[in-house]
Amino acid sequence: MSSPNQSAQEHGLALTLFGGGARAAYQVGVLRGLGRAHPTLDPSILTGISAGAINAAHLGNSEANFGTATEELEALWRGIDVDSVFETRGLALLHRAACIGMRLAIGWAPTLQPLDGMVDSAPLRRFLETSFGGQDLPGIQANLDSGRLKAIALIALRYSTGQTVSFTAGREFRNWERPLRHSVRTDLKVNHVLASAALPLFFAPVEVDGEWYGDGGVRLTAPLAPAVHLGADRILAISTRFRPSETEARKPRFKGPPRAAQILGNLMSATFLDVLDQDAMHLERINHLVEQLPAEQRAQQQAQLRPIKCLVIRPSRDIASLANEFEPRLPGTFRFLTRRWGTRRARSQELLSTILFQGDYIRRLMEVGEEDGASHAEAVAELIGD
Repeated sequence: MSSPNQSAQEHGLALTLFGGGARAAYQVGVLRGLGRAHPTLDPSILTGISAGAINAAHLGNSEANFGTATEELEALWRGIDVDSVFETRGLALLHRAACIGMRLAIGWAPTLQPLDGMVDSAPLRRFLETSFGGQDLPGIQANLDSGRLKAIALIALRYSTGQTVSFTAGREFRNWERPLRHSVRTDLKVNHVLASAALPLFFAPVEVDGEWYGDGGVRLTAPLAPAVHLGADRILAISTRFRPSETEARKPRFKGPPRAAQILGNLMSATFLDVLDQDAMHLERINHLVEQLPAEQRAQQQAQLRPIKCLVIRPSRDIASLANEFEPRLPGTFRFLTRRWGTRRARSQELLSTILFQGDYIRRLMEVGEEDGASHAEAVAELIGD
């Protein structure tokens, strides 16, 4: 994998943070573990997709060193709970569910305004604006001006065209244009973070410059591509997808016919989690092909094709199965509605783990992530050349 027109650019280490809703708390734990082992890590390229955009934006906006920035990010996520992400008051939630149900059933609902999401995500906007100190992200520009940060991209889906858009700020890069994905150079704001993290159907689309955007993981077939376009020659990617053994993969996760929760969980995993593994495998194959080229031909092709090292850190435990332990502690009305989807029937909760912004579950994911980050410290050292 490579991007043309970059032979004259300075290459660097990229950190790619993929999505998964509440599961992005696992990334925070990994970053915290790595921050303790490598407090001066400081990747020069950041890309954030879906909920990973929250983490990437925070790191890009912080002027502290990597170790301190990860501590601050951990503190941010420790302040998250269900009420800070979407409205959970009983009557408001039931009214919204009733309106959406009637609209789907008969095309009409007792509300003056159309409802574009299953929940009201206004609390998440307020939480992020409070956490970032407003709608702007001035620290990103400060880090770009100082040379500490080379580029940052937050990825979202433009609903009107079905294209993946990389909202990008940086010092030295060329915009890219592909049939289904392209870059837009802009001053990044909290609105871009919200657009990238707007889970389809669950959260309402977010308007940016007159266009409506949703979760960046939808239709994103090459999640590592933005980092490559921005000039990375090494990529550290943090996935939120547990890779089961062959025996575990064959074991049924529920009995009987699938309910909505199981169907939606499989769809969300296929959309948001599986593509990173596929893209990493694709990158590895291209690296192998590049290595087979004669030295002279490899030098001639350097502008179009270059080897790119990639390390993917994944959960060592099935973090979706951990959701069952914390589900009974959800707010009553929200718990009642999710159980109607069949969230209590599966041992691995792909859907529930995505929307389970429960404080104790968030903390548990960060604990698992920190253990995994510490266990990968040597591999990261090899990647960055310590």
